Amino acid sequence: MLRYKVVEKFISINGEGRLAGELAVFIRFQGCNLACSYCDTTWANQEEAPYELMTAEELYSYIKETKVCNITLTGGEPLLNPKMDVLLRLLGEDQSLNIEIETNGSVDLAPFAKLERPPVFTMDYKLPSSLMEADMMISNFDVLGTKDTVKFVVGDFRDLERAREIIRGHQLISKCQVYLSTVFGKISLDEVVTYMKTHKMNGVRLQLQMHKVIWDPNLRGV
Repeated sequence: MLRYKVVEKFISINGEGRLAGELAVFIRFQGCNLACSYCDTTWANQEEAPYELMTAEELYSYIKETKVCNITLTGGEPLLNPKMDVLLRLLGEDQSLNIEIETNGSVDLAPFAKLERPPVFTMDYKLPSSLMEADMMISNFDVLGTKDTVKFVVGDFRDLERAREIIRGHQLISKCQVYLSTVFGKISLDEVVTYMKTHKMNGVRLQLQMHKVIWDPNLRGV
């Protein structure tokens, strides 16, 4: 029987993305293929991270019991899970659910975009300070649509410059939602706003990691 390695599941508010501030059910899966310098979920990426094995049907039952309609599948990197398409198909059959995948930008989104009811993608593009930019799959930009989001996590001025280059070079504003988010404690929010004003970054949104403002930044399950 196919089961998924789930390291935590909980209800909170969406801290990021289009539905920031709304309630969501979070399902966090074990494992990641990247090692970003600023990763705040390294504990979930390790093979020895404790997990529970759950079937797609068990995950769906848990989600329905919460009576929350926004679902965020995250990690780690959730799309590394074998047969993630099985879970997405099952969840997609329920029209009352809004399904979002938080993905790191290194996994091909095309197969999942072809599902009868594809999820909403919130995709990172890893900038230089992450040390993972070489792993980005540029072809994913061609898959994203207006309901999807590209998130640039910036840690310094060089990251801002690179983000602006990518946004312009791939005409992302006309394709999808575009967000700038900051590495917590590495760059001030006013610096980012000043940069956006200076370069007239119309159509780009600054977002805060809301959960780190409300709770202790190191707290899990929020």
